[in-house]
Amino acid sequence: MRVADGWEDYELLDATGGERLERWGDAVLVRPDPQVVWKSKPVSPLWKRADAVYHRSEKGGGCWQQNRTLPPKWQIGYGGLRLVVSPTGFKHTGVFPEQAVNWGWYAEAVRAAGRPVRVLNLFGYTGGATLACAAAGAAVCHVDASKGIVAWARENAAASGLAGRPIRWIVDDCAKFVAREQRRASRYDAIIMDPPSYGRGPGGEVWKLEDNIYDLIALCAGVLSDAPLFVAVSSYTAGLSPAVMEYILKTTLCPVYGGRTSCDEIGLPVSATGGVVPCGATAFWQAGE
Repeated sequence: MRVADGWEDYELLDATGGERLERWGDAVLVRPDPQVVWKSKPVSPLWKRADAVYHRSEKGGGCWQQNRTLPPKWQIGYGGLRLVVSPTGFKHTGVFPEQAVNWGWYAEAVRAAGRPVRVLNLFGYTGGATLACAAAGAAVCHVDASKGIVAWARENAAASGLAGRPIRWIVDDCAKFVAREQRRASRYDAIIMDPPSYGRGPGGEVWKLEDNIYDLIALCAGVLSDAPLFVAVSSYTAGLSPAVMEYILKTTLCPVYGGRTSCDEIGLPVSATGGVVPCGATAFWQAGE
């Protein structure tokens, strides 16, 4: 497992009983996490002093119980990036902190290329991967189906001092956008995708990861450049193992481009126990031997 242990402004303080206790800057939040199936005794004393707790509703969604009035949004930093945090009605905060271990990987791959690099970031969310690649010198095309989320990503770019970098901000269904890029003969040296388990596009298109991921990866193969660097696919779906995603990359990309594949879980260290909470997985295709 690769662990996102480079944070200063974020900390997974403790985890038990289906919940995480987290520090986001100066704010301490409690959020549900279905991966936390153990019921060990809470260790951190901050469980009783959390600033806000997210409660799920039996009808879906949920709400925040604030024990201290929090601002609607604030910023945290990671590796020179500034990211806006805002607790939403769906328990998310706008940042998936475990993905920081991938941001560093992407940035290093871009810098090591020693040449101009074009990156396509699909399901780009609030832009962590986009900004990491842009800061490393890449030109990035950021695509997400949500207009509000893309606006949030642009806010993060401005906060990080990257608003002037070559980033295209696209609100669109990812598969439809890639199909158009293929027809336009647009090419990218690297592709990142962090798709949800389930979602809907701006036109009501239904996305279900298990049903759609193979076709999307195969489609993306058609917009890779003649000398691609990498393709990375992340997943939070428990039923889709890292090895399944790696197998798709191996069978779609290696016959055409050679290279190698790998996969692994990603996770967050728990300060109170020294353990690691698994937070999904990423599979990679990389150029070279």
